[in-house]
Amino acid sequence: MEAVCQESSVVPGKRIGGKTAQTLRHLPVGLAVAPLPLLDAAGIGLSLWGAYYLRFRVLPYHNPVSPGLYFYLTLLAIPTWLVIFALYRLYDRENLFGGLQEYAGVVNACTVGLVGIILYGFLDRQGTEEISRGWLALVWGLSVITIGTTRFLYRRLIYRLRRRGLFTRRVLIVGTNDEGRYVAEQLRAAPQAGMEIVGFLDPRESADPPVEGLPVWRGLNALGELVRQQGIEEVIVVPTALRREELLELYRDWGKEKCLRIRLSSGLYELFTTGVQVQEVGFVPLVSLNRTRITGMDALMKAVLDYVGATLLLVLLSPLFLFIALSIRLDSPGPIIHRRRVVGLNGRVFDAYKFRTMIVDADTYLENHPELKREWEETGKIRNDPRVTRVGKWLRRTSLDELPQLVNVLKGQMSLVGPRMITPAELARFGRWQHNLLTVKPGLTGLWQVSGRADLSYEERVRLDMYYIRNYTIWLDLRLLLHTVRVVLQGKGAY
Repeated sequence: MEAVCQESSVVPGKRIGGKTAQTLRHLPVGLAVAPLPLLDAAGIGLSLWGAYYLRFRVLPYHNPVSPGLYFYLTLLAIPTWLVIFALYRLYDRENLFGGLQEYAGVVNACTVGLVGIILYGFLDRQGTEEISRGWLALVWGLSVITIGTTRFLYRRLIYRLRRRGLFTRRVLIVGTNDEGRYVAEQLRAAPQAGMEIVGFLDPRESADPPVEGLPVWRGLNALGELVRQQGIEEVIVVPTALRREELLELYRDWGKEKCLRIRLSSGLYELFTTGVQVQEVGFVPLVSLNRTRITGMDALMKAVLDYVGATLLLVLLSPLFLFIALSIRLDSPGPIIHRRRVVGLNGRVFDAYKFRTMIVDADTYLENHPELKREWEETGKIRNDPRVTRVGKWLRRTSLDELPQLVNVLKGQMSLVGPRMITPAELARFGRWQHNLLTVKPGLTGLWQVSGRADLSYEERVRLDMYYIRNYTIWLDLRLLLHTVRVVLQGKGAY
């Protein structure tokens, strides 16, 4: 197998910035990590001297302070903190450029580095000058902000380069069943992950057509030749596509190979994509599913966005609420608010509020018109619905009928951004994806809102909801909120 690792492979040229980059191999991922120690060193030095300037120039002591001690602490702290960062695996490429673990590591490493400075001041009894506590507090705050921001911006740069084909790893998926296809689809939809799917390897010997437009090679014995010819750097094994003996044999032959990383897909893709926890019980690692897809710092940031955003919108839009309420009252008899029974987080059923846009006996009218009922059951929408009132048409076209759901957001039942809310009867349409849907709160807006709204087929709406759940970030929420404003103003796909 050493021969497999040592032999280089030719990688086809890629289109980058409109030009063809003829390269023998992708830029190694490790090269993307190389600038980080320099960026961190600059951030540490800037934080230490920024804290000095703020504490002793902007907020000076009553006694003069010599910069000598703080200059010496800066020279001592920079290499020490870099070592601490390395111990926290902040230069390990497997922990970088994805998720919040990197930022949590920055906070922890900066805290330990600050403790080191405090410990130095405590042990250095010969020093004639005490280290300022205000300076220490500023160092911690500035270092977390500066280094965190630098790494955030650098991560955005790496994502842009990965979308152009740089700093990626060539990946082979072992298994062509449904789970293998789902994994390939998900990774190809997230180019910022840096995974270039080369193709599939199927343990069967029978010949099938390409999967997802990618080539399929046959037989596990072909793995060594593929690694050599295709420059494979990572293999994702789908355990549900292999027999137990095949899986054990594959790990026995390749699990210790340094040049090739073997990853194991979770199995039961429809369940495990919501997130899992691994706990060792009696020395046996056991896996449990997360009850909610969004946890930890992600959940905190989303909650802040929801509650602050909903509160501000309710205050700012209160005159519009009053105008809409009067318009509905004058247009047709009936209540101003319509309550729709929908399914929320963990399957809890609640009433979602909307401005009434239909006649009062809308359900009876639908039962008396089979053609309309059939269209509703097939698509979940009815074009030119005769039950919609005059004001209701305007409210639907502008999506203003959804605004009372801001109250549902404040009650913790909905989120500003999320999957489309559905009724209990619609849940069956999600089939194998039901578990995923119930791990997040439904949203007042979402991918379905900015991607076509009612013009989308039901299957497409399900696909978009699943994409949002699997790819959630707070930045995705912010982008969708901005796109929603544009889509609502255009009025496309609403009826």
